[in-house]
Amino acid sequence: MLNYLILFGIAVLPVVVLMVFIYRQDKYQKEPVKSLAKAFFGGMLSIPLDILIVTGIGLLFGNTFIANTVFFSSFMEAGIPEELSKFLIFMLLIWRDKNFDEYFDGIVYASFIGLGFACVENITYVFNYGFATGVVRALLSVPAHFLFGVVLGYFLSLAKFHPEKRGIYLLSGLLLAMLAHGLFDWLLMVTDRLSPMVTLVIYAVFIWGDIKLWKLGLRYIRKQQENSRLQAEEAKAADMDFQINETSTGYNTEYRQIDWNAGDRR
Repeated sequence: MLNYLILFGIAVLPVVVLMVFIYRQDKYQKEPVKSLAKAFFGGMLSIPLDILIVTGIGLLFGNTFIANTVFFSSFMEAGIPEELSKFLIFMLLIWRDKNFDEYFDGIVYASFIGLGFACVENITYVFNYGFATGVVRALLSVPAHFLFGVVLGYFLSLAKFHPEKRGIYLLSGLLLAMLAHGLFDWLLMVTDRLSPMVTLVIYAVFIWGDIKLWKLGLRYIRKQQENSRLQAEEAKAADMDFQINETSTGYNTEYRQIDWNAGDRR
């Protein structure tokens, strides 16, 4: 029993840490727990959707030469269907949510969806392959799903608040998340078929790419934090202008009292 608890802990702990991290980065208007839970469990539900998409891809390409390549495994069975399933869940559950009302929210919700997916996937891998796999995935795979969510969420927020470029931003976010995910998996998978020297080079490229992905994700986080700050300041300024206009025109009910019985007095 203790072993199962340890395995469960190592599988879930990195997910919890990253959820707390991104929640604390939301500095202006915290998202309600109900909406965050919807995103997280939506990420879990994206796994059956992913399986359905992978099955369809397998039916289309199963008898072709490409089905036996590392590219197919990393992109067609992982990067593309997984990010597409998360994107569809976001659009179904979060896009019209009234709490998706500032720039940083896209990153928060997309990250929670990615971490919901990663949580189920991580539990499966850790219970099947053990503690060492859990440690490796805690350092690589779970943060990767988080960062793919940051990338996707960054562009989803731009699409939400810039409707004139909505199609471009939606497509850009989806394709960039798919590309990052596919390359991440490809660099890990391709080493199984290469010589030790080339494998070492590939691992070096992988580490470089992982660092770059973290830098990109943190940059997107800072940028949307700044956009949310400006958005909050504009809303506050607009509210102040509205109150001033109400007062100057005499329609602010807080300062103007109507005496309904004035006409009956003599």
